[in-house]
Amino acid sequence: MVLQAPAPIASAPLYLTELPTPEPGPGEVQVEVEVCGVCRTDLHVVEGDLPVRRPQIIPGHEVVGRVSRLGPGARRFAIGQRVGIAWLHSSCGHCEYCQRGAENLCLAPRFTGWTEPGGYADVLCAPEDFVYALPDGLSARVAAPLLCAGIIGYRALVRSAIRPGEALGLYGFGASAHIVLQIARHWGCGVYVATRGDRHQALAREMGATWVGSADAVPPVKLQGAILFAPAGELVPAALSALDRGGTLAVAGIHVSDIPPLNYQAHLFQERSLRSVTANTRADGEALLRLAAEIPLHAMTEEFPLERANDALFRLRHDQISGAAVLRLR
Repeated sequence: MVLQAPAPIASAPLYLTELPTPEPGPGEVQVEVEVCGVCRTDLHVVEGDLPVRRPQIIPGHEVVGRVSRLGPGARRFAIGQRVGIAWLHSSCGHCEYCQRGAENLCLAPRFTGWTEPGGYADVLCAPEDFVYALPDGLSARVAAPLLCAGIIGYRALVRSAIRPGEALGLYGFGASAHIVLQIARHWGCGVYVATRGDRHQALAREMGATWVGSADAVPPVKLQGAILFAPAGELVPAALSALDRGGTLAVAGIHVSDIPPLNYQAHLFQERSLRSVTANTRADGEALLRLAAEIPLHAMTEEFPLERANDALFRLRHDQISGAAVLRLR
C-alpha cells in the first residue's frame, strides 16, 4: 500500500500496487511480512502532519515476519527466523548522541515507513543491527503492536519517572496506553485513565484501571507520574495540574497539537516536570520485549487485510479501534 502524496485519510490516499521485490544491501536482511501494526504515527505520515521525507512511501513500522534473504555480510539471523522491525530503521552511529547511547536523538536517523519503505507490503529490507529477534511462540498479531506502541509506551513510562506502587495517569487510551497499563499494574502502580470515548473507557476498566474518567476529568488522587498519549496539546495543562509535587508528565506523541500557555504557579511550580519522548533506542526495544515475556503482555488487536489499510487508519483516526489495529499479509 503506497502513499503518493499526503491527504486526509477520508480520501483513502493509500493505493494497492505491485513493485519490484527489494533486495537486501550489505548488512541487511530481507523479511517476508506476516503482520504489520497500524500506528497513529502512520496516520501522521499519511495525513501530512509529518513532513514528506520520501515520495511514494510505503508506511508501516510495527513489522513481524521471517527472514527470507541475507545481504552481503549479514549473519546475525538465519533464513526463516522470526523477527520484528520497528520505527528506528537506523542511526548514524557516529554523532555525539549515538556515541553517548542516545541514538533516538541521532542527527541523521532513518525511520521505517517514513524515510524508508515500511511494512504495509509483503516484503521489506532493514539493517540487521536494528532488527529484533522474536520467539516463535509469540503470536504475530500480538507481537506487532509491541514494536512501536509497546516500545514508545515503555520509554514514556520511564520518562515519567514513575516508581513501583505510585499513582500513574494515562491521558488517552489507545494502543500504547493499554500496554503501559499492564506494565504499571505489574509494578504495583495505581493507574488513572482520562480518555474520551465509551469504547476506550470500557477497555480501560476491563483491563484493571483504578479509575477512569473523561479526557479532561480530574483524577481523585494526586499523580506521581503521567503520560499524554492523545495528540492533544490542550490536555497538557490539565495533566500537569493533576500531578503531585515533584511529579512528571511525559508527552509520548511524535506530533501533538499546540499546547496552551502554561501558568508557572499552577502547572510547574513545586518541581513538576514536563518531558517529551523522541523515538526510541534499541535498548528500549530489548527491555520491552523482556518485560513482554516476563509479565506476559497481551495486546488487544483488531485485524484487517492489507488492502483495507485506509479503512484501518480511518477507524484509528476516529477512535473506533479498541487496543491496536494490525494488517495481516500472511
